[in-house]
Amino acid sequence: MKRFSWRRMLAIFVKEFQQMLRDRLTFAMAVGIPILQLVLFGYAINADPKGLPTAVVSADHSPMTRSFIAALQNTGYFRITHSGTSEGEGDALLHDGQVQFMIVIPPDFSQQLVRGQRPVILVSVDATDPSAAGNALAALNAVAGQALRHDLTGSLRHLQGTAPAFELRIHKRYNPEGLSRYNIVPGLIGTILTMTMVMLTGLGMTRERERGTMENLLATPVRPAEVMVGKILPYVVIGYVQLGVILLAAFVLFEVPMVGSFTLLMAMIGVFIVANLGVGFTFSTIARNQLQAVQMTFFFFLPSMLLSGFMFPFRGMPVWAQYIGEVLPLTHFLRIVRGIMLKGNAAWQLLPELWPMLAFLLVACTIALKRYRQTLD
Repeated sequence: MKRFSWRRMLAIFVKEFQQMLRDRLTFAMAVGIPILQLVLFGYAINADPKGLPTAVVSADHSPMTRSFIAALQNTGYFRITHSGTSEGEGDALLHDGQVQFMIVIPPDFSQQLVRGQRPVILVSVDATDPSAAGNALAALNAVAGQALRHDLTGSLRHLQGTAPAFELRIHKRYNPEGLSRYNIVPGLIGTILTMTMVMLTGLGMTRERERGTMENLLATPVRPAEVMVGKILPYVVIGYVQLGVILLAAFVLFEVPMVGSFTLLMAMIGVFIVANLGVGFTFSTIARNQLQAVQMTFFFFLPSMLLSGFMFPFRGMPVWAQYIGEVLPLTHFLRIVRGIMLKGNAAWQLLPELWPMLAFLLVACTIALKRYRQTLD
């Protein structure tokens, strides 16, 4: 039996290192994925969102009302984006997701304060993502006791008691109990479909290339678009099978409500599935082997999961991260699925989120077809 040779081991080491450097895509992924994780977790993730868009409905323009609104803004959690709107317009903004909070101040707010009647300020919050508004609501309760301390002086000093001079009545819309599963379970539909659809399709073409059946496919008169559609459709069926399992668990185990149209939800999920399959097909035309296809899948899945608003509040991320998140189909799909299941959104209300997914699908399919034609050449 030959003794262990450091010289032979070193030769194998050099050979493997050179082989690794030749596989530039795998080496780039090995370096790029940790860098991506560091950047996203270090700069883009924020579990304490501030500057949340807020609509203020108020017909009272007294100094006390202005003091209360100024105290809200000084917390840093509330950014007044709409003021002077009606309550109906505020409801529409909240329902469409354009604002996180709607604050309704009664028209005789200051008069009731002076009389010691403790007026009620209604605070409606979009609670589809409970974590996004949790700290803001805590800051709001702290504001109630301090907002008017400079106004309640002189003859009104007796109103500075242990209880605030006014009452905050918080109404959590679409998720009254603040259950996290109402947010997480619908989001899991998108994250699971993103990972599996991209990976399965990405492995499709690379598997044929590794097995040597790609040459037989290229020898047939099948056109690139026909190959693409033919390879995507079976995975669409698999996607709906996965969807059935997730929805069954959502309704039976987690009791997630279904307020909107089930048919509309199925249609939107179909668009989302095809968009991800287009990405997977594109990866399959770039990757040389199945390992590279898996690596590219994770390189796409990681920012999709972190920048879409699934794990962390979307509005808590910096602006540059939100721009990247708006490009990803998962971001828009999460708003769609939560809007249908929790808010009962109709088709026309989903158009602002649908067209970015369709645009992404068009770009992904165009790149995939172009790359496949290059493979034919």
